Amino acid sequence: MKMAAPWAVGVEVFPGNTQDAKTVPDKIAQIQQAYGISQLIFVGDRGMITQANSRKLEGTKGLQTISALTHRQIVDLLERKVITPELFDEKAIAEVLDPDNLKRRYCLCRNPETAKRETRTRKELLEVTRLKLEAIAAPRKKGGHKEPDPKRARKPTKKKITPAEKIGARVGRVLQRYKMGKFIHWSVKEGKLEWQFDQEKIAAEERFDGCYVVSSDVPPEQMAKAQVVASYKRLSFVEQAFRNLKTVQLEVRPVYHKKDERIRAHVFICLLAYYLQWHARQRLQPLFDKDGQGKERQWTFRNVIEHLATLRTNRVKNSGVEFDLKTSANHEHQTILDLLAGKKS
Repeated sequence: MKMAAPWAVGVEVFPGNTQDAKTVPDKIAQIQQAYGISQLIFVGDRGMITQANSRKLEGTKGLQTISALTHRQIVDLLERKVITPELFDEKAIAEVLDPDNLKRRYCLCRNPETAKRETRTRKELLEVTRLKLEAIAAPRKKGGHKEPDPKRARKPTKKKITPAEKIGARVGRVLQRYKMGKFIHWSVKEGKLEWQFDQEKIAAEERFDGCYVVSSDVPPEQMAKAQVVASYKRLSFVEQAFRNLKTVQLEVRPVYHKKDERIRAHVFICLLAYYLQWHARQRLQPLFDKDGQGKERQWTFRNVIEHLATLRTNRVKNSGVEFDLKTSANHEHQTILDLLAGKKS
């Protein structure tokens, strides 16, 4: 089943530092009312459909949701024995119903590429942590006698910090920086750091690399498990749209306007620009489909715009003679222009 990328139908700007999750319940109600939608399936990421929002949205007429579980929620399902590690597969999607709520479906998936990346990242962080902890545990060389600084001697004495506290502070900074504390047992004995990796925890964590659970209350007869997972994955199009709007190409931010109406106009023009960009991408898809992969790839949407920018008209003045010098379109220019005009290549 091939799905087209979504395009925006509206935009709204909230005051600064407004959390996404706080906007969800009110916006769902507004969409249902404004567009006259009686049945709505809301697809949101983990940060949008929080547990608090789920409770608020319960009982909303005509509303169903699709989202993914957090790591803590997956662990909870494991502890309740609703799911087991063996159910996660790279090829097949396993589906499980929540015994406490038979309307709640869990689609278990595993992405092998994500699994490789997560495993590699953890190994790199563990290796850096190991080097840092070994440096802390290594005995320090005693330096020679130093004469006291008379200026420093005048300062009031501070509370003496024990060697164990100093070592603990250094270890804490390392674990805070690299986030590997849950895999390490450590203690300070007789002023010396002793530590070791918890290999069982590392192995257990690695078993879930690339694993994720998509949760939904949409009935199976309305949407198959593959469609539920595909709908959640389509959020990547939404994320890409936000990146293009905010920073990558259209640059809604930074906003330097001081009046509300100018801010609204600025955001609205950016939305119109994205709308045109979306349609241009659809018409340029044959060009992208024929392109190479990876390093062999020639065309991106940015490359297309940069290539078209070389078509220009310059006003030339020379010895009383004045004329327009126009760039001639080459084969690549013409291909792009034909596709944008809706002509088949």
